[in-house]
Amino acid sequence: MGQWQHIFVSILTTFFSFLGDQCPKFSVSLPPNIKPLQGSCVTIPCSFQVENKFKTNLDSGCKAAWKDISDNTYFNTGQMGNLTQKNCSTTFHDIGPQHNQNYFFRLECNNPLKYTFKEAGVNIQVTEAPPTPTLTPPTVSVSEGQSVSVQCSAPVPCLSLPPTLTWSPVLGHIQETLQEQLDKTYVKVSTLSFTASHLHDKKNITCSAVYSKEDSSLSLTSVQIMSFVTYQPRNTSISPTGPVTEHSNMSLSCSSDANPAVQHYHWYKADGGTHTLIGNSSVLNTKASRDTTAIFCEVQNHLGTDRSVVKQLDVQYFLLYGQMYYYLFCRHSPCTDPELFKLLWRLSPDELCV
Repeated sequence: MGQWQHIFVSILTTFFSFLGDQCPKFSVSLPPNIKPLQGSCVTIPCSFQVENKFKTNLDSGCKAAWKDISDNTYFNTGQMGNLTQKNCSTTFHDIGPQHNQNYFFRLECNNPLKYTFKEAGVNIQVTEAPPTPTLTPPTVSVSEGQSVSVQCSAPVPCLSLPPTLTWSPVLGHIQETLQEQLDKTYVKVSTLSFTASHLHDKKNITCSAVYSKEDSSLSLTSVQIMSFVTYQPRNTSISPTGPVTEHSNMSLSCSSDANPAVQHYHWYKADGGTHTLIGNSSVLNTKASRDTTAIFCEVQNHLGTDRSVVKQLDVQYFLLYGQMYYYLFCRHSPCTDPELFKLLWRLSPDELCV
């Protein structure tokens, strides 16, 4: 045989092999396993193909059946799909431990088309407890003001009894969908969307799934995650704020709610429109003075800054009268008024209020 004959034979072989691959054969598509809840039902998504020579035998007289590994045949199991459209999807009811095994689809028609599709089977694994939902993402770590979406998904073993999904707390908008998977099974998906707030930091977000059984009883399962929200300092304040005696040691603390924690502290003396820096730590240690009666603190982390309100210090000091000191309570520096000083110096010691 010459070289060209070899090439010709090779081309013919490839061509007929290609044609053979394109011709439908007996085949079935099933999920490898399904885990239904005991007392509920299970929907098995199923599709199939038959050989070309049997296409005309696939008619309305065909019935679906299922065989287990012991070759027992089950009819009238709850056929859902249209067999003439090669849809063999089926629902099994009253699921119990006896269903824990492999099943193979069988097609029986009132003609030569009778076939058990042992090319693939489905393994039913009955569970006493419902499947735990899945949260996506598994953690929530965001900054205040960002948009957040958390998805809760739960398997739907039986299409006629999908689970009910609920969120706690309900932080925003909720949207639900039923999504088909690659193996043709379904999951129920609930999406919670909200804007992150400092109030959500270190709070649990819970998704609960309630499955109904065919006897109307309910089975509950849930999953939760903790949200972590970073935010700039807020609610900055100064303490303590009680009265202090002039020239005495004074210790003031600056506190703020921030995540991450405050990184920088600044203390300022407020004098009209002028602000003078007087400290750089969370605690200000200084001596009480009539010259420093209005102060505030400013704090900062990498997200922003915040400041306290201007605090008017209650500095108490002595007023000289001859060789005696009379104790005056001066708030908001009223004794710096020259007219008040003239009045005080005209008073006798008995008349001077203390």
